[in-house]
Amino acid sequence: MLQLARRFCLSSRLNADFSHVVIGGGVVGTAIAAELQKVPGNSVTLLEQHDMLGFETTSRNSEVIHAGLYYPPDSLKAKFCIRGKELIYNKVDPHIVPYSQCGKWVVAQNEEEQAYIEKLHKNADALGVPVSLVSAKQAASQFPMISAKAGALESPTTGIILAHDLTLFFHTQFENEEGTVAINTKVDDIEFESSVPQYRLLCTEKGLGEQFEITADNIVNLAGLYAQEIANKLLPKERHFKSYFAKGSYYSYAPENPIPTSKITSKLIYPCPNPNASSLGTHLTFDLGGQLRFGPDLEWVDVESADDLDYNVSEERLADAAKSIATYFPSITVDQLQSSYSGVRPKLLSQADNKKQFADFYIKEEDGFPGFVNLVGIESPGLTSSWAIAEHVAGLYK
Repeated sequence: MLQLARRFCLSSRLNADFSHVVIGGGVVGTAIAAELQKVPGNSVTLLEQHDMLGFETTSRNSEVIHAGLYYPPDSLKAKFCIRGKELIYNKVDPHIVPYSQCGKWVVAQNEEEQAYIEKLHKNADALGVPVSLVSAKQAASQFPMISAKAGALESPTTGIILAHDLTLFFHTQFENEEGTVAINTKVDDIEFESSVPQYRLLCTEKGLGEQFEITADNIVNLAGLYAQEIANKLLPKERHFKSYFAKGSYYSYAPENPIPTSKITSKLIYPCPNPNASSLGTHLTFDLGGQLRFGPDLEWVDVESADDLDYNVSEERLADAAKSIATYFPSITVDQLQSSYSGVRPKLLSQADNKKQFADFYIKEEDGFPGFVNLVGIESPGLTSSWAIAEHVAGLYK
């Protein structure tokens, strides 16, 4: 627990431009800024390098409200996913932020996968996440076009949501509390002035190319794909992070003779995931308009910086995608798929390490840098967890 209450007194506040600077205007960063700005005496600014909030990872995902059943009970991902899901369903008006609690199936095709979903059932029970097993016969009767040869695990609290509208929801809260948003603003450098103490940020207004400085009592680094780079501007070299990226491509369903989604499934369909849930597999989802899509697949990208990422979806991946999808949707053919879009996950661990261990969210105040809260590897279920992460970060400053 951070002991920062003394910094919010008037004499301290006069030394800095803002009580908090939040770096990164994705859905999680915007939620954190909104939560911090609610606190009396706080003056928060949200810095985003693009020309709109939620432009990067937030706009390039499955838009799924995850139930939280995959993660270890003592993990931050489990804690914040479950809490975040509850906040969305209980506190967000679906007329303002459209969502649907449609549910999902994790389907099993053989004895090994059946054992997996049974183990997943036990994990969900330990987490208090409602699930139930569906027999192969029941599955075939309910959705004849979906293959679940060894049954399925049903998750009734999984849903879908418009990520843009959820970001706008937090943005509106933030601005209603008179928070400051600075778009097109890139953070070039950060210095900790321990004698004050405060943080000095050198920034560039990208539209004009002009540099300026701001000071803050506290910094929250939620820069997503750039979080490691932001952290390394401040941390000593021996504590630097390395950036890892995993690209996921999405594919639209475009058969010559279209089949209504309702004839195929009314639930999201997930295969059994890769080890340690580094990927949940190329799953079947649909948007609130009922448009079917598949993805993401998983492609580790060997680049040093997020600046070098390529979001183009290679046509060469269509055949592998169709093969993966056919395990649970046997009628799919490669000519029925079209490349749609891609997103990139900011990974905390390398591809090799992800196969060996579970990668949790990294959220902590960095030793030696009071008030610098660092969030790295905020990938799925970040969208679902956004409000809960915001509550947690705001609580660190009490």
